[in-house]
Amino acid sequence: MNEVTRTVEMNVPFRDVDMSGQVFLGSYISYAESVLATFWSSRPRLQDEPLYIASKVTCILHRPMHYDERVLFTASVDKIGVRSVGFIISADIGDERAAEVEIIWQARSREDRSPVPLPELTRDWLYGFVD
Repeated sequence: MNEVTRTVEMNVPFRDVDMSGQVFLGSYISYAESVLATFWSSRPRLQDEPLYIASKVTCILHRPMHYDERVLFTASVDKIGVRSVGFIISADIGDERAAEVEIIWQARSREDRSPVPLPELTRDWLYGFVD
């Protein structure tokens, strides 16, 4: 099985900073989606895997991030439902929490996009990452 990467460290690029020197809100979500994609890529592969569609995205800012700050993003599993899974991606600068992005995915049928239960193997894998 692949090694599971739950953290990504980066410096905030200039392109993601507005005229007041703060990171654009959309960038927090973009960073979180990238970290989640890295984490998700190490899940067990299933032949009949459902689609996972975002049903909720929220961002809580504790303090704005700025150009060239070193940020550690960490993905964790927040909640596991019958047909959905919730993730929290935290953004920390040193010992200070800058932001948290919550992303909830719903499992959907590939055929008709109707809600389906999370596969048991996926659910078992996710439980290993509940914080």
